[in-house]
Amino acid sequence: MTENLDPLDPPKAKEMYLDERRREVASATLQSHEYRLKQFVQWCNKDGIDNMNEISGRDIHRFRVKRRNEDDLATATMKSQLATLRLFLRFCESIDAVEPGLDEKIILPTTTAKDARDEFLPDERARKVLSHLKQFQYATLEHALLAVLWHTGLRVGAAVGLDIGDYDPDEQYLKLVHRPDEGTSLKNQTDSERLVALSDGLCDLLDDWLSVKHTGKIDEFDRRPLFATSRGRLSRNRARSIAYQFTRPCVYEDRCPHNKEIETCESRPTEYAYGCPSALSPHPIRRGSITYHLQSDTPERVVSDRMDVGMNVLDRHYDQRTEQEKVEQRRRYLPDE
Repeated sequence: MTENLDPLDPPKAKEMYLDERRREVASATLQSHEYRLKQFVQWCNKDGIDNMNEISGRDIHRFRVKRRNEDDLATATMKSQLATLRLFLRFCESIDAVEPGLDEKIILPTTTAKDARDEFLPDERARKVLSHLKQFQYATLEHALLAVLWHTGLRVGAAVGLDIGDYDPDEQYLKLVHRPDEGTSLKNQTDSERLVALSDGLCDLLDDWLSVKHTGKIDEFDRRPLFATSRGRLSRNRARSIAYQFTRPCVYEDRCPHNKEIETCESRPTEYAYGCPSALSPHPIRRGSITYHLQSDTPERVVSDRMDVGMNVLDRHYDQRTEQEKVEQRRRYLPDE
């Protein structure tokens, strides 16, 4: 079966694939592929698979079942995971690391509009997360980042692309600027450029973050990132890890809704926080923020402009209000007779 293949371990195969794609795709796309393939490589390690030559269609099926059932992935997330895996296996075939046609055995699930909008951070949970951070990690990078993501609904790429100079503490706003030549592009390019208003409380937090705990590091373009680590600009991957880490209920409530022993749970270490079924990435935080604004009677056009999302996309992918909530909100605008 494997006599015509060249032995290659999964971690090395992943690095070769990422190196090959590095010049073909945007950095954000490459980071997404790296994260998704990390799950597959870790599964191979746990399952004792140390040679890509050994992987069969049955192994792919077992990985799919594990991700779908044990990790409780949403359909849209599962589709992205498997699509990346299919590209990876196609590359591995091209370098004689897997059996020909293995990628064709991956069947992508069908997603619906409902699948795309199911996962979001409710207002009640967001308040608990931020309250925990305010009490125990006030004005840290994690606190400042998650507070900005929740209160502004920014995409994670837009947030990590902010510079200190993009924050105006006097006029209380963030300035979103498309800077593709310096590694911080915006989703809709210059159309995404805008000013985002901030509250008094959020400005107080950012002021304290900048004056007390900001590392002062600059990035490779000599820019001063608003969200900086000891190495420079906060990466999207690290931002995602922060979101996963602090949206786990065991962090802000000291309880597990999945009946796990907290101290021995495999998702307890920070680097494995993504494995918690309740952990959320930054995008559900954005979706929750948008929904909260809509539930608070903020006009849809204002939400659309503030969050940089089209009206049709807003309704289809972000609005988590029930039909009953919508009709009750509309009722409040009816004139008294």
